Amino acid sequence: MKLLRFGAAGAEKPGLLDENGIMRDLSGVIADISGDALNDETLANLRDIDPETLPEVEASVRIGACVGDVGKFICIGLNYADHAAEAGMALPDEPVIFFKATSAISGPNDDVEIPRASQKTDWEVELGVVIGKHTKYVSKEDALDHVAGYCVVNDLSERDFQLHRSGQWVKGKSCDTFGPIGPWLVTRDEVSDPQDLAMYLEVNGHRYQDGSTNTMHFDVATVVSHLSQFMSLQPGDVISTGTPPGVGMGQSPEVYLKPGDKMELGIEGLGVQKQTVVAG
Repeated sequence: MKLLRFGAAGAEKPGLLDENGIMRDLSGVIADISGDALNDETLANLRDIDPETLPEVEASVRIGACVGDVGKFICIGLNYADHAAEAGMALPDEPVIFFKATSAISGPNDDVEIPRASQKTDWEVELGVVIGKHTKYVSKEDALDHVAGYCVVNDLSERDFQLHRSGQWVKGKSCDTFGPIGPWLVTRDEVSDPQDLAMYLEVNGHRYQDGSTNTMHFDVATVVSHLSQFMSLQPGDVISTGTPPGVGMGQSPEVYLKPGDKMELGIEGLGVQKQTVVAG
């Protein structure tokens, strides 16, 4: 099942994508794609609905982030061996954790803003993991049972802010529009193996990233289990699990985003994002 949110920013409604690619309105059934709506029981009830009984949504409507009211936006750094190599950093012994501000979250096709004083705004296609139920001290073996589904994330980064402005990476990760999520939240029953998904990112038609989740250093189950040893995870929390090689910082010479650039990125089975870069 592919769940989505549509409408003006801040006033999105819940929906789903039917097998014919038509968006359907779920607002008469649930309040939002968030929180307790992501538990197994509610998702099972949604699967039982005949999509043709739901109102159609105009194809031209804006698509919002596929999860609402995100409590935590957690990211995993240096989680692909070849990306760590291009960044000149050693692979970590356990997952590197940092946070993005939830105010960075935006729709999958919304404009991306280059922040003021930025010289090094970069891209990162990543597999997003959406938690479906309260998760604390979960084992690796049971971790995926706590996942509601998966989505595409563009973990945008301002490299100078991130690496040279003191403190944690959060300064370079949390600018407005630096967290496009979606277009769909694809429930876990439709993703047979989250460690075997092709992923890509293009800027102005040039493919910079062309990878697969099968090269993750720490797989999704390990990441969810590891995080749950340090904090409880709540329904609707989003985990961005790292990026394959091909980021702008890794090019020779380095390449960064500028106003007018157009990005396209996607993950197998999870949909495609398309963003235009504008000055912030």
